[in-house]
Amino acid sequence: MVQIVNDALEQAIVDTGVEARLILCTLRHFSTADSLRTAHLVHAFEGTLVVGLDLAGNEAGHSLDAHIATFDYAHQHGLSCTAHAGEALGAQSVLETLDRLNPSRIGHGVRSIEEPALLNELKRRHVHLEVCPTCNIQIGIFESLSAHPVDQLYRAGVSVGINTDTRTLTPTTLSAEYAHLAATFCWTHHDFLRSNMMALDASFAEPAVKTRLQSVLERAYA
Repeated sequence: MVQIVNDALEQAIVDTGVEARLILCTLRHFSTADSLRTAHLVHAFEGTLVVGLDLAGNEAGHSLDAHIATFDYAHQHGLSCTAHAGEALGAQSVLETLDRLNPSRIGHGVRSIEEPALLNELKRRHVHLEVCPTCNIQIGIFESLSAHPVDQLYRAGVSVGINTDTRTLTPTTLSAEYAHLAATFCWTHHDFLRSNMMALDASFAEPAVKTRLQSVLERAYA
C-alpha cells in the first residue's frame, strides 16, 4: 500500500510541479507491535518520498507508553519524527511528548501557551508547531479565532506553521486560513513569509528541495 501511494505521489509531483512528501502515522491506541510496524515501514522506504514518522490519535485517552520503543527505533535509525500533542490535553502533554519521544515537530501544540516556561523550551529545542486554527475551533478547543493562541505563539518567537489538518473533516483551505489570520491578527505578507520559512526549515524534505523552495517562496512573496 505504501508503495502504491508513493508511486502515485511521484507521478503527481511530475504532473503538477507541486512538491509533496509522505509521513507514515501510528496512532495512540495502537499496540507497541503495531506502532513499531509503522516505524519499520518508514525505515524500509527510506530514500523514497516517505520522509518521516508521526503519532496521532486521542492523547486524552491513551498514554505514550506503547510508542516509546517506536520512537527509540526511529531515532536509532535517523528517521525524522513528529507527534501530535497539546490539543485535547494541555501543556503537560506537550512537555511529556518532547521528553519521551523527542520529535522535532509537534502536531498542534497550541496549548503550550498555557505554560510560559514551555514556550522557552520549544524555542530552546527548535521544535516546530504544526498549527491548524480552524480545526481547533471546530472541535471546541477554542471558541473563536480571536481566542486562538496562534498569534501569541508566533509573536513569542515559537516556530509556527499554518495548516488545514484533515480537509475531509475540516472544510477549509490554506488560503482561507491565511485570510482569517490576516483579518483577525493583521498578519501581513511579512508574517506569512516568515511562517512559511519556519515550516520549510522544519520540513522533512531533502536539503536541495528546501533550498529551491526557499527561492520560490522569496520570489512569490516579493
